[in-house]
Amino acid sequence: MSTRPAEAAAGVHRIDPDLRIGAVELGVSDVSASADFYSHALGLALLARAADTVQLGPPQHDRAALVLHRVRDPVPASPHDTGLFHVAWLHPSRAELAATVERLLAGRWPIDGASDHGVSEALYLSDPDGLGIEIYADRPREQWPRTREGGEIAMFTRPLDVDDLLAQGPSEPTAAVAPAVVVGHVHLKVAHVARAAAFYRDVLGFTEQAHMPSAAFLAADGYHHHIGLNSWQSRGAHPAPANAPGLRLLTFELSDAEALGELGARLGPVGKGASGELRVSDPDGTHLAFRAAG
Repeated sequence: MSTRPAEAAAGVHRIDPDLRIGAVELGVSDVSASADFYSHALGLALLARAADTVQLGPPQHDRAALVLHRVRDPVPASPHDTGLFHVAWLHPSRAELAATVERLLAGRWPIDGASDHGVSEALYLSDPDGLGIEIYADRPREQWPRTREGGEIAMFTRPLDVDDLLAQGPSEPTAAVAPAVVVGHVHLKVAHVARAAAFYRDVLGFTEQAHMPSAAFLAADGYHHHIGLNSWQSRGAHPAPANAPGLRLLTFELSDAEALGELGARLGPVGKGASGELRVSDPDGTHLAFRAAG
């Protein structure tokens, strides 16, 4: 994986370095089945429930990190459609990641893959609708691999030593994820990587940290990525049908109202504000919201 310069041009406005992902909203075919999976297998806490919507988050939190909406008359999405590739849940330590893996194994939930990316250790699975999930723990930033050219992040994909990871976990599976677990990044399937990367970089102000054939990774504050983009199966494709399970809204939190206002000034009429939020869609139709923390 190669990298590009952090600054595309002098004077480019960058997005708030304190940005974090606040919440992900998914459309699902069976709210009860999905809520059961995310609460019992993944270990999120159930915060609120209505007939067609469920809100979940790490324990001891009062704001949802994941919102599930029932899709009426659902149809399956094609892997070749644009949309969600995976939602990635960042764990605060290897021990907490191992605890989640043990919980999944105890519940006999299939794990599709496991990789060492240099910057992180990650495992992959799917929810009841086949929507992708990554569970991962970061290595300390000073250990992240860098390129010789400019010291940029140089992620890679190698087999993960799962046995060594599991050795860090508890002797018995835990019922819930750690309270500090958050959505660390979201990876999207796009029709044209260059077009999508230009939007997140040049319009929203993310920094492109790395790219590889048919993929790009962008972030705020030097993180390895808050947004992943790939066209491995979706080159030239269109969004999934509206009644297919998938990503409905990705919400970012900025540090304060001033940071939100600066982004709003750059977006101009493109950003549609509502209830203190900015809303915009990326070139592939993914709906994004930005709000001030708190």
